[in-house]
Amino acid sequence: MFKKWNWDAIGIGASLACAIHCALLPLFFSSLPLLGINILHNFQFEFGMIVLSFGIGAYSLYHGYKKHHHSYKPIILFSIGIAIMFARMVFREIEFYLLFPAAILIVYAHINNHMRCRVHNHAHADDCDH
Repeated sequence: MFKKWNWDAIGIGASLACAIHCALLPLFFSSLPLLGINILHNFQFEFGMIVLSFGIGAYSLYHGYKKHHHSYKPIILFSIGIAIMFARMVFREIEFYLLFPAAILIVYAHINNHMRCRVHNHAHADDCDH
């Protein structure tokens, strides 16, 4: 009756939405500061988007790790990508150079997790709780 959620697809979608936001928003909304609206380089909005992406991604990758493949590779790739995203907020002068590697690592982590889950489907290990 209820359809199972594909957390990897949601994580990939959130990462792609973030990348599109970061790449296209300056093109479309460059005139907003003239109107007194400033959502470009808004620290709270960007921080919230990264935290939301981290929450969805962490749950997705943990589920894949625990229930399917028991590989740390997707978690490590994702963690590096999120760390670079946070570094991008600190080092504004090179944020453009940090954005794409971070987005690529995050998306690749979800793709890698999804592929590993499909291959292993349901692997059991000593730490399996079911």
